Amino acid sequence: MTEILVQDVTGGGIATDARVIDHPAWPELKKAVEEIRVWQRADGSVDFDAEDAPARSLVELTVDRMVAAVEQLSPLVPHDAEYHRALVADLRAWSEGGFAVPDFLDSLMVFHPAAGRADGLQHLVLFPMYTQNGNPDRNFEAVVLRMVWPEWLSELEGTRYDNPGFCGITFEDFTAGYDTNSAVLFPETVAVREVPERFTWGGIFCDREAARFRKVTEAAVDTLGLELPADIAAMLGDQTRCEQAFVLWDLVHDRAHSRGDLPFDPFMIKQRQPFWMYGLEELRCDLTAFKEAVKLEAEGNEHGRDVQYAVLFDRMFRFPLTGDRNRNYDGLGGQLLFAYLHKNDVVRWTDNVLTIDWERAPEVTNRLCADIEKLYRDGIDRPKLVHWFKAYEFVSGYLAPHPGSKWAKGPDALDLTLPPRKLVDDVLPDEFPLSMFFEALSKKMKGVIADTKGITAADMPERAAA
Repeated sequence: MTEILVQDVTGGGIATDARVIDHPAWPELKKAVEEIRVWQRADGSVDFDAEDAPARSLVELTVDRMVAAVEQLSPLVPHDAEYHRALVADLRAWSEGGFAVPDFLDSLMVFHPAAGRADGLQHLVLFPMYTQNGNPDRNFEAVVLRMVWPEWLSELEGTRYDNPGFCGITFEDFTAGYDTNSAVLFPETVAVREVPERFTWGGIFCDREAARFRKVTEAAVDTLGLELPADIAAMLGDQTRCEQAFVLWDLVHDRAHSRGDLPFDPFMIKQRQPFWMYGLEELRCDLTAFKEAVKLEAEGNEHGRDVQYAVLFDRMFRFPLTGDRNRNYDGLGGQLLFAYLHKNDVVRWTDNVLTIDWERAPEVTNRLCADIEKLYRDGIDRPKLVHWFKAYEFVSGYLAPHPGSKWAKGPDALDLTLPPRKLVDDVLPDEFPLSMFFEALSKKMKGVIADTKGITAADMPERAAA
């Protein structure tokens, strides 16, 4: 392998551009991880009393193979050296402890990918973890990734959208837990003995987000007969351009969770709330990114318009149709955006053809953002339950509730002597069913949505401009 030395901004030494996945130790690591995953229970432990349990010596040997592979690969990513040393120690401790519930807190606490964000920098990551929207169990996963941190994004983050923990990343290769719909790498998913007070990073795989956005949007555009402006059609054919749009979208979305007039815990992790509250929060953050993208476009930033239509199309065409209907808060947000634009004549479904008023779309979408922000601001002065009802009233102004809903009947239909968190039990799994439009679209798009499982940039090559 030809190696070109590049300065490592993390201070961990000199990194090379030799690809980790080209080293013979990488397939060995993947093979060992896939073998050990089969033996792990949901909590990550190995049950040697199970009927099909492996011999303890075999599991020990497999962990030894994982350790050896990590030690061979680590010199290719010297900025991860401290993490890899701690990782090896955690692997050996797990083995010596009899393969009980794994605890990788020590290695997690010395992994700091956001400390040295440099475009194209590789990381080799191995943890027992669940993958959000992927594998719910804390099995081992290995992934090789690269940072997406172009100069223009670094400047925006440093001067306008400060978010020191945000990591835009792309896949190089991965084990089975990422051959799923998961597009994130979050420290919260790792098996640890105790949850740290705070985490310092979070990673979004913008290549997977961009690839599935392209695949779903292209199919939806074709199905609905939507005519696109030339620049947006060109964006859909350009994987790199879409990745850049998503990394900017995610940067602004992520920081929006803790900014603004918030009547609740920013990430809502300590509260049990009706799922439409989560749907409004995620939509608010996406629309915040949209609003900023409108400003950036007006200032001449070439990525501003791309972000606007990434938000619109992903929210309207993919979100309502993805996942099941059990408290699907992202699906709810997508339905709400479409319904709001439809009610305001920005989108029209006439003669079995979808049309969009491209001139009015930014203004009206920003108006929805302002409406949600006002709901939040007013909520600061309301009791929790009143705020939930006001939010329900807002959503039901655009989306028809389920006819059997107690919440749709108002406060008199609920036992208000119960604490608010108990009233969440009266929320139907699908409080706001799909409209007839989305029911029909879902039937036509079901196969396309399913085909995005495990998708990467390699599955959606860039197309030459027409």
